[in-house]
Amino acid sequence: MRPRTAIGIPIGTMPVMSGNPDFDTYRLSEDHEAIREAVRAVAQDKIAPWAAAVDEEARYPQEAHDALVASDFFAPHVGEEYGGVGADALATCIVIEEVARADASASLIPAVNKLGSMPVILAGSEDLKTRYLTPLAAGETTFSYGLSEREAGSDTAAMRCRAVRDGDDWVLTGQKSWITNAGVSQFYTVLAVTDPDGPRGNNITAFVVEKDDPGFTFGEKERKLGIKGSPTRELHFDRTRIPGDRVVGTVGGGLKLALATLDHTRVTIGAQAVGIAQGALDQAVAYVRERRQFGKAVAEFQGVQFMLADMAMELEAARQMVYVAAAKSERGDADLPFFGAAAKCFASDVAMKVTTDAVQLLGGAGYTRDFPLERMMRDAKITQIYEGTNQVQRIVMARQLLKG
Repeated sequence: MRPRTAIGIPIGTMPVMSGNPDFDTYRLSEDHEAIREAVRAVAQDKIAPWAAAVDEEARYPQEAHDALVASDFFAPHVGEEYGGVGADALATCIVIEEVARADASASLIPAVNKLGSMPVILAGSEDLKTRYLTPLAAGETTFSYGLSEREAGSDTAAMRCRAVRDGDDWVLTGQKSWITNAGVSQFYTVLAVTDPDGPRGNNITAFVVEKDDPGFTFGEKERKLGIKGSPTRELHFDRTRIPGDRVVGTVGGGLKLALATLDHTRVTIGAQAVGIAQGALDQAVAYVRERRQFGKAVAEFQGVQFMLADMAMELEAARQMVYVAAAKSERGDADLPFFGAAAKCFASDVAMKVTTDAVQLLGGAGYTRDFPLERMMRDAKITQIYEGTNQVQRIVMARQLLKG
């Protein structure tokens, strides 16, 4: 079989003008391509076969978890000094993309591991990093992130969860909503108000909470439209005592840290969206090649070809935007807030469109569970919502543009 580009076009099937084959600008490195090949093999062999059952049973994808641990794709972003493989931001996005191509729920394992641990990476003490990143890299636990609340979703500064200092410790009271992999994860980065009378946004602090901390419990699993394999629960804190050495960053600097975290991790949601869309396009292309109507393959109809062309074009544009944003995340570029928001926003809108069009191309068959497209369409929707709705992403982008 001929090697193919990321969107599935066989290499060497189109005439190429003579040029410089060593011109590497806008071309992934050999290492990144090797990572794609390796994770794609794991996803196809160890994750995709379980995706339908995971969705149907709304259960955690333990098979994917085990496969990702065994292949070092569980938390690839963790540095080598903590026992990880030290994958850069682009490589981590490629891992998430390829896993999402097989199963979006499973892709939330590496994605949320980065989200939950990113505050520790950005601002944690060396002791915190060693204590929490080392077991994460070893695959001993996942790492979740507690920011949103029922009355503080997009308006995160309005959170009501409180942490009160008691000697050297902090006592945490309140709740968090919509927490991915809650109940599975052993570690949680949780944001709480530590100075109720302080200036809005500068009165919030980040803490690491452990699953076994007394007074820390979970709500019932949410019954969701998609990503059913990733448990979503509330976190409940009833005078949960947190040692003072589990503060992440500075007291009062938690919200700034939370937003800086999202600048980096929104790119991973863009990668997840690209993977879902690619999986849907793959299914649609395969189907229209085989399906025959009016005496010929459905793929021969120009209307179908135009739909496929638009899907592939928009998908590749989304992929390139995600990769550029990932590179900016790795470098820490000043314009990351714009590009992270743009990549997440554009890629998720594309994923919703591509999956919907893919269902349409299969007709009635696409609407059934005999094919994975209806699952992919349901899974794609959340990428427009979490880690900041796409409306909020547009606010972020506009503010960056107007800063001058």
